[in-house]
Amino acid sequence: MSEIPETASGVVWQSSPPGSIYDYIKVASFSIGPDGLVDQWSRRAVDLFGITAEEVRGKDPVEVFMPAELRPRGHRQVAEILDGKEWTGLVPFRMPGGGREHGVAEVYVMPSETEDGDRAALCIVVDVRALRRIETDLAASQAIFGQSPFGFLLFGTDLTVQRANQRFATVFGGAAEDHRGRTVSDYLSRAEAERMNAALRRVLETGESAIDLQIIGATPGSSDRRNWSINLYRVHSGSGRPIGVAGIGTDVTRRHVAAREAASARRNLALLNEASARIGNSLDLETTARELLDVAVPGFCDLASVDLYQGLLSGDEVPPGRSDGSGELRRVAFASAVAGAPLVSAPGCGQDPDTPTAVGEVHRYPFNSPCASALRTARLQSIPGEDGSLVQSTLAVPMVAHDTVVGLAQFSRAKGSEPFGERDLALAWELAARAAVCMDNARLYRREHERALILQRSLLPPGDPEAAGLDIACRYLPGNTATEVGGDWFDVIELPGHRTALVVGDVMGRGLRAAVAMGELRTAVRTLALLDLEPAEVLSALDEVARGLGSPGSPAQGGGAGGGSQRVPRVAHKSREADLSEVYLATCVYAVYDPVTRRCTFANAGHLPPVLVEPGEEALLLDVPPGMPLGVGGEPFEEVEVELPEGALLALYTDGLVESRDHPLDEGLRAFRTALTDPVRPLEDVCDHVLNTLDTRHGEDDIALLMARVQGLPVDSVGDWQLPREPRSVGRAREMARAQLISWDLESLVDTVELLVSELVTNALRYGEGEIRLRLLRDRTLVCEVWDAGLVQPRRRRARDTDEGGRGLQLVGLLSAAWGSRRTPRGKTVWFELALPDGDSASEPTVEQLLSMF
Repeated sequence: MSEIPETASGVVWQSSPPGSIYDYIKVASFSIGPDGLVDQWSRRAVDLFGITAEEVRGKDPVEVFMPAELRPRGHRQVAEILDGKEWTGLVPFRMPGGGREHGVAEVYVMPSETEDGDRAALCIVVDVRALRRIETDLAASQAIFGQSPFGFLLFGTDLTVQRANQRFATVFGGAAEDHRGRTVSDYLSRAEAERMNAALRRVLETGESAIDLQIIGATPGSSDRRNWSINLYRVHSGSGRPIGVAGIGTDVTRRHVAAREAASARRNLALLNEASARIGNSLDLETTARELLDVAVPGFCDLASVDLYQGLLSGDEVPPGRSDGSGELRRVAFASAVAGAPLVSAPGCGQDPDTPTAVGEVHRYPFNSPCASALRTARLQSIPGEDGSLVQSTLAVPMVAHDTVVGLAQFSRAKGSEPFGERDLALAWELAARAAVCMDNARLYRREHERALILQRSLLPPGDPEAAGLDIACRYLPGNTATEVGGDWFDVIELPGHRTALVVGDVMGRGLRAAVAMGELRTAVRTLALLDLEPAEVLSALDEVARGLGSPGSPAQGGGAGGGSQRVPRVAHKSREADLSEVYLATCVYAVYDPVTRRCTFANAGHLPPVLVEPGEEALLLDVPPGMPLGVGGEPFEEVEVELPEGALLALYTDGLVESRDHPLDEGLRAFRTALTDPVRPLEDVCDHVLNTLDTRHGEDDIALLMARVQGLPVDSVGDWQLPREPRSVGRAREMARAQLISWDLESLVDTVELLVSELVTNALRYGEGEIRLRLLRDRTLVCEVWDAGLVQPRRRRARDTDEGGRGLQLVGLLSAAWGSRRTPRGKTVWFELALPDGDSASEPTVEQLLSMF
């Protein structure tokens, strides 16, 4: 479109159609000369009537476009017009195309004069159908614009408001006309106005509509944030020229609030789901607190901290919470999504801003503080932030588990963040409660674990075990706090004759019950060992004990049919039976070593084989038949006797040392044997080397390791004699015992030994069978043994006043440190033990004790 400079009147002339209302109503014109014929025919008339100027010029207009039945009347009207009358009326006409359809034109006829002064007429013709359409469109436009429930604005090309509807005026005040000439800056903040103007310019320039443009603002007289959805589209004239931008606005604040609430609900559900997966994976209290903050920050809040009662952390048995809420707490965790934020507590909780509470520090909350109130009442406290503080608000949430307050969690949001809502309060309580339950479970587990560990360790040999002819070293490593207490145990039991029983076992299962079962089995082993039974007999008896302990039908299990008892369902009975039998199944290896002969007798109940390392040789697994685990029953146990060379190394162990989920058992045994190839070093160093070398994955299972280096009793520490079965052997025994004690520089024991040897040999002659054997052993104590082939065990009894004998064993029991008898493959052995003079010798019997025998 080309333009020329404006005239003085300000009118701009242009060569293109102006796009005015005449474009829509289709105005046409023609003129009638003095002769009543058409002399001029406009182009619009050509478009309206479909008749060219050549076809109509010089012809009667009535004949040209009026129907035949109306032509007489038309001629009269034309005559009247040429007489100088104006006329307006509706005139039917034939539609272009030659069809039978007729149109209706509204004709405005104005008389005129020619240059010669003759009368003529100028006719303005309007298509009535176009007028009706315009009226309909205007009515529809007015109805939509005025009655629309949405705010409607029409912006001009200068982006000022040209028109506003009543709905918009209702929201922003005043009448609709009052908004004419305003801009978006009159309604919106600067940033939002710039966004809106940019969108208006883009729509005006490109013609591309803007759909669902989100604008935030406030209505006059209100500070509430409103959300509007704006749709913009460009408006054109009839000729297609852009004349402005129309905007329709919808208040979607409720939709946004609902969307925010839905998003908040989804976020809370996601946080709870995350909390279920991440909180409580550890039985460590501090780790659980950090897991809580990892979930809460920054997904729920900007800053958070956890304080736990000091009593909870120190393992007190009493509930850690105090009634007044002012007990000692330790800050165990803090997290912040704000760089440089201090470890602050909620306002009014007594904390000095200059010295914030650090992680690990013990502190108290004042009685009247909101935090102490939360602890005291077990209710959540919402605490607003102070002026000039980084924190907008804080939720002080007591951590409650099983009606016990274990600590306090604080969740804070910084200024600029969304305030806490009702759903947030419920979420904060739920997060704190879940963490509290996990912490309380960890506390209870730790307490039970410590009890089981104390019980387990109390059942292990105290200190460094000692044995005649053996150098012993041992290691016991319990599982860490992430695993339950196991049932591994070892024991070193002194037997008569300076012999030693070495035991290593493993109860299947974990926890307190496994530790109790281990203690029961260990006690049974010691009892059976002191009966001086053979190793296979010990395991057979122990198998019976294990089956008795795990039997659900025993009276202790309440399975009897006494009065008032209830029948246990069969399914529950089987479940309990399976559970108990699993707890009391155990493996065990039992070995008895004789330092005089350096022979060791083994019996195995489903345990890993012992390892033997002879000097200068590779480590070997001893071929001891494994047998069935204790508690299974039905199979006898076999014995294997092995002579151990001087300096040999014997190792008994549990599966935790050689087996893990990362490598098979064979690989672990191979590595164990390799670690024992250098047994010359001190035995304690060998134990450390084994544990440091093997990939034990300590913590997955308990580890018990018992190692013994064979030394044997020196030949000069043993006195051994065969005595014939005759009365003079009693005197002969006294003489040999006296001579042996003198050679050992034990003259102080001669009288006592002579007396007691005389009593035992006399009993062997009187009640025993076959040859008699006398043996003296000197090690940490002095042991005297008298062997014979008789099977009748001596029995100590109290002699009557009138009895001349029967007081020999009473005298042995009174004068010795210990005495007893045991079966042997070819009879029995009666023995007594005396402390060496430089040891803790037994006190001499008093006169009253001696007289009490008579």
